Amino acid sequence: MVMKTSNCPRSHILGDTCLCLQHKQRRHVLVLQQAASPPRDRGWILVLVRGRLWNDSSPLLHRTWVLLAPPWPTPKKEAPHAFPQHEDCPPLGLETLKITDFQLHASTAKRYGLGAHRGRLNIQAGVNENDFYDGAWCAGRNDPFQWIEVDARRLTKFTGVITQGRNSLWSSNWVTSFRVLVSNDSHAWTAVRNESGDVIFEGNSEKEIPVLNMLPVPLVARYIRINPRSWYEEGSICMRLEILGCPLPDPNNYYHRRNEMTTTDNLDFKHHNYKEMRQLMKTVNKMCPNITRIYNIGKSHQGLKLYAVEISDNPGEHEVGEPEFRYIAGAHGNEVLGRELILLLMQFMCQEYLAGNPRIVHLIEDTRIHLLPSVNPDGYDKAYKAGSELGGWSLGRWTQDGIDINNNFPDLNSLLWESEDQKKSKRKVPNHHIPIPDWYLSENATVAVETRAIIAWMEKIPFVLGGNLQGGELVVAYPYDMVRSLWKTQDYTPTPDDHVFRWLAYSYASTHRLMTDARRRACHTEDFQKEDGTVNGASWHTVAGSINDFSYLHTNCFELSIYVGCDKYPHESELPEEWENNRESLIVFMEQVHRGIKGIVKDTHGRGIPNAIISVEGVNHDIRTGADGDYWRLLNPGEYLVSVKAEGYTTATKNCEVGYDMGATLCDFTISKTNLARIKEIMRKFGKQPISLSLRRLRQRARQWRQRR
Repeated sequence: MVMKTSNCPRSHILGDTCLCLQHKQRRHVLVLQQAASPPRDRGWILVLVRGRLWNDSSPLLHRTWVLLAPPWPTPKKEAPHAFPQHEDCPPLGLETLKITDFQLHASTAKRYGLGAHRGRLNIQAGVNENDFYDGAWCAGRNDPFQWIEVDARRLTKFTGVITQGRNSLWSSNWVTSFRVLVSNDSHAWTAVRNESGDVIFEGNSEKEIPVLNMLPVPLVARYIRINPRSWYEEGSICMRLEILGCPLPDPNNYYHRRNEMTTTDNLDFKHHNYKEMRQLMKTVNKMCPNITRIYNIGKSHQGLKLYAVEISDNPGEHEVGEPEFRYIAGAHGNEVLGRELILLLMQFMCQEYLAGNPRIVHLIEDTRIHLLPSVNPDGYDKAYKAGSELGGWSLGRWTQDGIDINNNFPDLNSLLWESEDQKKSKRKVPNHHIPIPDWYLSENATVAVETRAIIAWMEKIPFVLGGNLQGGELVVAYPYDMVRSLWKTQDYTPTPDDHVFRWLAYSYASTHRLMTDARRRACHTEDFQKEDGTVNGASWHTVAGSINDFSYLHTNCFELSIYVGCDKYPHESELPEEWENNRESLIVFMEQVHRGIKGIVKDTHGRGIPNAIISVEGVNHDIRTGADGDYWRLLNPGEYLVSVKAEGYTTATKNCEVGYDMGATLCDFTISKTNLARIKEIMRKFGKQPISLSLRRLRQRARQWRQRR
């Protein structure tokens, strides 16, 4: 049966007429040529068919005549390939790993670590460029017959190609020009052509900045091949690439229907610039005015306010006994996925609260949640202007004045470890709430204004748990981030709360759709499957002055870095799937703020005691009570001997048991003042100056005074 169609694709049409033929209950586009002198009978027209049905198992039709019922298509004089010149098709997914290693092929490869599977946009080689993990596909020979090929596994409308050179610290390699070819069977190839012949596309002029080439017209095929024609004269043929294309619908293809990801959440899945982000926050606040509040913690180098949204049943104030949680994102301005996930999270929580979702309602009523989506809006603005695929690996990473916020905090690790190593040192450093060094507070210190704003925010609010969302990897990193040894760049360096941190990291990774999937490939050079999608920061790469280490040593807050995706800046079309990958993990991690012990430290009059020190036997890291005397101590299930002490008060100790059920164990303390504290209080009450003498000397002076009488 032959039928007319009004929307036949026009790519690869060799004749004037386009038809669709139903063959075995499927409709496929054919390459047709109208007969020069078609015989007519009662309004029917005979048409000569020439070409192949567009699937691999279809027979080749060569000069086959079919009858077409009137009205038949009117021959058009428009040129072939009449697609819009700049159709917006998303990346196929070489960078996001949606395209598997088995879909990438090449003519030759210099070695395995430079095989076709490494020819992905923005893939990183790292410091150790080796036989397994290198920074591009590199051909085994330098000649114009080399190629790298992508199998889309379905008919796809290809619209563009993005290329990069090889990521390497030691060599410079890139392709300066190339051809593009397409095929339906990987045997017969058709080059992209124009009026003068095969199109030669301009490639790269250096190895890191991506270059986009749009095809003159979109081409429909299953396979696409890049054929380098020239390359950097002092280097060799090496490429990283991404392909832009729109997969054509094929409801009969079970493989693709099984792997398609959809979401039922009605959220705003798009990239938001600064103005749009602010407007979205206002929309959420308008929808849920009783549980949300918008505020800012300071300004960026260019004067953009650092906006945050608070979600709580009593926004605007700290409730005694209620823990505080934070998510931040965008410290690296080009790591955009975390920013959008936080914006999606605030929309989701508002909607679910209004819908009466008991899990979300309980979380909001028992937790004060702070969401800061963009720590570095200046950097984001640079990345946003370049677009999701053209910013490279680092455009927008740093602040406007060139500072990496994530590693711009005071190095308190060195102060602590030097004090512990030199036990006879006069300067003793506590194992918690270590003061910020004076040099860091000076105006001449190289500290970003954004970093100072974050520190002030961390000191103002008694956060218990936090996560900073980053990109470019798929792993959860926990402190310490800095190695203790001066002679190593990678070494497992645990905190005294290592078991707690490992659990917190695993709580996110294990509920993520991909982090603990043993079948997934590594993003770049590290395979984190042996640790179930988690890693100790220092064992990965040492960093001094990280936000995680600073938060742990200067405040009560346990902070982790959550790397939410291989692609730092995924295409807008990927956001629904990324949301589904991370949604449960984002919620589960927030719920961990209620694990461990909590309580209030009071005096005998029932007043809360601020800055009381909470110690757990066997854990060389203390925390302190807040302004109202309340505290939260994250702990894994078990029995703990907990002590509390405060200046001028007696020390108290009790056993506290942490169970496996969610919800912190209540462990309150009531402590009384010491005799010396009472004496000082009495003397102040009667206008006397407090005597800072030992109790023994006070008794000796009292005895001498009585003897003189």
